[in-house]
Amino acid sequence: MRAYAHFELPRSPIKNVHHEFPPGFSLLGDHFTPALALLAPLYWLWDDPRTLILAQAALFAAGVPVVRRIARHVFAGAEPRVVRRAADLGGLVYALGWPLLNSSYNGFHEVAFAVPFTLLMLERGLAHRYGAAAFWAALLCTAKEDMGLVVGAYGLVLAVRAHRAGRRTGRATGIVLALAGPLVSAVVIGRLIPAMGGPEGYYWSYGSLGTDPGDALAHVLTAPWVLLQAAVTPFVKVAMLAWILGSLALLPLGSPTFLLAVPLLAERVLSDNPNHWPVINHYDAFLWPILLTAALETLARLHARRRGIRPWAVAALALSSAAAVALGLNLLVRPDFWRPSPDKRPLATAAALIPDGATVEADNTIAPRLTARTDVVIADGTPRGADWFLLRTNDRTFPFASTDEQRRRVELLLAHGYTQVWQRNGTVLLHRTDPATPIPGMHRPGPDSTPIREAVPKDVGANLLLR
Repeated sequence: MRAYAHFELPRSPIKNVHHEFPPGFSLLGDHFTPALALLAPLYWLWDDPRTLILAQAALFAAGVPVVRRIARHVFAGAEPRVVRRAADLGGLVYALGWPLLNSSYNGFHEVAFAVPFTLLMLERGLAHRYGAAAFWAALLCTAKEDMGLVVGAYGLVLAVRAHRAGRRTGRATGIVLALAGPLVSAVVIGRLIPAMGGPEGYYWSYGSLGTDPGDALAHVLTAPWVLLQAAVTPFVKVAMLAWILGSLALLPLGSPTFLLAVPLLAERVLSDNPNHWPVINHYDAFLWPILLTAALETLARLHARRRGIRPWAVAALALSSAAAVALGLNLLVRPDFWRPSPDKRPLATAAALIPDGATVEADNTIAPRLTARTDVVIADGTPRGADWFLLRTNDRTFPFASTDEQRRRVELLLAHGYTQVWQRNGTVLLHRTDPATPIPGMHRPGPDSTPIREAVPKDVGANLLLR
């Protein structure tokens, strides 16, 4: 974001060094997220990562009135009292949504834009403002490279609905979006990301289907049952789907809008990356606008057919609220949650001791605080030879697989030119006092560096709620 604010391509030494990308690598070669540039002016006012946390909160909150409008559209034929209650219920369930809670807990992510853009696309389509719907669909494609698949699915739904209603403009808009959305994703993934230096197949996580998209397609065409096999193995994938749909009482399944969620769910249940299976990351926030809109449409249809919707509405509110409480909503009313935790407070204290302009290897949790005034990368399994080294040893931190690895990392540096200058509650700050001493395994990626994939700890993906 800081690079965008200086009218440069988005770059991050933290990302580049850890994953062995060449120096100067643009993050547009990692994920296609040009929508993030919209927040660059905020860094002109306050050059601080907390700007992004506040911006994400505002973007999520902006969805509340949009959800209320969606409820009013789908309940348009009902009596005013029902419309008002549907808007209230929709806004409440959205605002207390466990996917938004999880995404906020995990920090800033490009889903901050995907959520309001998806809602606005859906709302404008329901209002028959097809030009505006296409505009928000186009912006959604800039939030992440796979959002074109969502736009394509939306185009199909919009075209069919407009055709049945005799709206020629809507039908034409839907057909264009159905064709253009997947095409945009294909061009971005196949051309733009590689043009920005992204390695081919870097995020391919579907080894059970094939070694690449072409191989996977051939495999599926000759043995289609492998899709089902991949989707239910391991069983935690089934539990994930049950949680996602069950938290809205299965209501999304009653609306064609659910089709928009299929590409995003398929990406996860067919994946062999365990990070995609739990329900504690940001991935579910991409689904939340779709699922909630579909649930409201199902309730509206049930009401129009004079079928009691109160039990379904109460069930959706109760289940989604229970899921939110289980995933951390209760923390907001605990006073200790509003104070730095004992394992994080020493990191902030130690970071203040590092001088401006220094090179630093820092715990992933604290590294963002140092980006404005130091040359910082995250501490990982490879020594980088930085002037300062800051890490916890009592609590596992990304990307280490265990605290034993973290302690061994500290011991290695202490034996090869580093001196401990500060320690508290398992957090240590080291300073390189003997630069002449070589460090075993020290490496910094160069122009010909080959990017590496993240090694996922074995316990990740073991259950739905493991952080």
